[in-house]
Amino acid sequence: MQRIRLRYTKRGRLRFTSHRDFQRAFERALRRAEVPMAYSAGFTPHPKVSYANAAPTGTGSEAEYLEIALTETRDPDKLRLLLDESLPDGLDIIDAVEARTSGLADRLTASVWELRLDGVDPADAQRAVAVFTTAESVEVRRKTKNGVRTFDARSAVAHLETHAPQADRPTDQPCAILRLVVRHVTPAVRPDDVLSGLRAVADLAPPVPAAVTRLAQGLFDEETGTVTDPLAPDREAAVALSTAASAAAATAPVPEGSA
Repeated sequence: MQRIRLRYTKRGRLRFTSHRDFQRAFERALRRAEVPMAYSAGFTPHPKVSYANAAPTGTGSEAEYLEIALTETRDPDKLRLLLDESLPDGLDIIDAVEARTSGLADRLTASVWELRLDGVDPADAQRAVAVFTTAESVEVRRKTKNGVRTFDARSAVAHLETHAPQADRPTDQPCAILRLVVRHVTPAVRPDDVLSGLRAVADLAPPVPAAVTRLAQGLFDEETGTVTDPLAPDREAAVALSTAASAAAATAPVPEGSA
């Protein structure tokens, strides 16, 4: 059985698709692309697809991950193209590797988020960020299925800073861009929780909902403060395997009588 790990996006209007909506669209894409999927056992077999830490509905993402199990070997790059062509624009498969290591979900320990705050002066955002980052804790409240829960939004934020708006998206209104790195903790701290914290400690209240995009997710490097590519270990393992196979072929004895 071959396992393939995929990175996909949620862009434009497709950011409003729920995780269940994406599951349905992806399973249709698997059928259209005639992917030789492995199926679960039981009375209602399902294709073996493992989803990892999906982004909340309404947020865009450049870094969603899943893993599929196949009954026949396929080239990851060719499979990526077939699946990408079978999905609607905005749900794009942008990377594929053969799984050669374990624990993909264990390598998703943090996310990099970008928040576009239209109608917010960058100087006001910078002041609010300074107050938030110097606070020891920032309590926020979130409504859950078990009632209203209060938790600290500050401890999960490893990094938070302001950025200038992108030059290719001009606007005649003030606009602030926030870039933050959030550790994946329990309870999960989401970008809207950070916005609630900024409102609580610095009265930062965007006049319109923030445009939120996940730029990356992976293993958080405490020394550098960066989030690393979770598919890198699989690529490195593939290179090591290829190198070892080439070395073995080069040192193999030549059979007697061969040219």
